[in-house]
Amino acid sequence: MKISMEAAGAKENKGCEGVTLEKFMKEWEAPSDTVLVHTSGSTGKPKPIRVEKARMLNSARITCDFLGLKPGDTALLCMPLDYIAGKMVVVRSIERNLKLISVKPGGHPLEYIDQHIDFAAMVPIQVYNSLQVPIEQKRLQAIDNLIIGGGAIDKTLQEHLINYPNKVWSTYGMTETLSHIALRRLNGIDASEWYQPFPSVDISKDDNGCLVIDAPLVHDGILLTHDRVEIKNGRFRILGRLDNVIDSGGIKIQIEEVEKSLKSFLSLPYLITKRPDKKFGEIIVLLTEDIDIAGVEVICRKVLPKYWQPKIYKHVDSLPFTGTGKPARAEAEKMAYEI
Repeated sequence: MKISMEAAGAKENKGCEGVTLEKFMKEWEAPSDTVLVHTSGSTGKPKPIRVEKARMLNSARITCDFLGLKPGDTALLCMPLDYIAGKMVVVRSIERNLKLISVKPGGHPLEYIDQHIDFAAMVPIQVYNSLQVPIEQKRLQAIDNLIIGGGAIDKTLQEHLINYPNKVWSTYGMTETLSHIALRRLNGIDASEWYQPFPSVDISKDDNGCLVIDAPLVHDGILLTHDRVEIKNGRFRILGRLDNVIDSGGIKIQIEEVEKSLKSFLSLPYLITKRPDKKFGEIIVLLTEDIDIAGVEVICRKVLPKYWQPKIYKHVDSLPFTGTGKPARAEAEKMAYEI
């Protein structure tokens, strides 16, 4: 099985484990019914799992149909092929006979692009970086269908995208669902914080208020997530991760909600995490790349409710993130233990 492909700028798409496009295509064309992928590692070390090629093609078909992609359209591959997001760009190109344009994964995927792109998938930091360079911003605006996944999209980034002329989507999914099973618009009159599942996907909640997914075309069996959600009229809104809840003195605090509240006030990178405490059970810890710890503490005391205020503030040279740009929560928690 062949794909139409060309390279722009740096010619080899190579992931952190050394997975090149050539290597992935050899694995895809091999007799095995499965391929090897790695989870993102947002809650721990990335884990290798094998996924079915047939279900990857199902996922590709669903996305291509939803976006209206047709043979000959151009698709940009700008993410590592170690993870499902990068692999699925290639599989969509195979399924729909797209013209694949490959660039080296990095923070500025549009730096060397000089042709029209019909479809691209990026992580938030790639979109943010592209917005900082005028020529790259112009190229970003020209992409017909842009899907953004692999991490939370904050209010500031969405505000930059809200008036974009073409379609921009936030994705919801994971390695086990072979990329995404739901999308929400980030721009135009249809912009929303609610994710719309694909027609072949059924959703519900468990006793903990976490999303339950039934997507037989892409996953065998019911998938239980740790994402706390609100469901309304067949759509869902993310509240936060169940395992990102801090139970401090009997009060449950959602890490993402604290981070979101501080977003407009802290200019340098930060993460909220936790550590055990004899008195409260768990306490809130703020890790920051800002050396002005006293200034950060003043802002937190001014902005946050009393029970959301960190008990410990720690400067770190570099905050931990996964290969797909998500906060590495397990590593952040380990840093908090070392205080």
